[in-house]
Amino acid sequence: MNLKQELHQLNNKLNGAKRKLDAAHQRGDQPIIDQFDAEIAALTKRIDSVKATLNRNLSQQGAKVHALPFHRPLTKAEQADLGKLKKSVRGLVVVHPMTALGREMGLEQVTGFAPKKF
Repeated sequence: MNLKQELHQLNNKLNGAKRKLDAAHQRGDQPIIDQFDAEIAALTKRIDSVKATLNRNLSQQGAKVHALPFHRPLTKAEQADLGKLKKSVRGLVVVHPMTALGREMGLEQVTGFAPKKF
């Protein structure tokens, strides 16, 4: 299971535990309240861990892409025919500013990164 799926699954479990905790509060069932408080704390800790791992992986990927020696914004014509551009430029990595990697790198435009000038 990849990290995004695990994060989604953990968030679903956390929401379920919170709903059950609310129901236990309404009933006044103290042992169940204690059980769900512990479960929520454990799930929150695991979610924070997974998010930190995702951020670390994203930062490493951004550093690898940014380390490529040449980069420039792509024109609309190049964006329209990206397949042709990728075939002509070996090792081209295209980063869109609305993706997680693009936001991490702080891009404003669709940018191509390559090992040599294109």
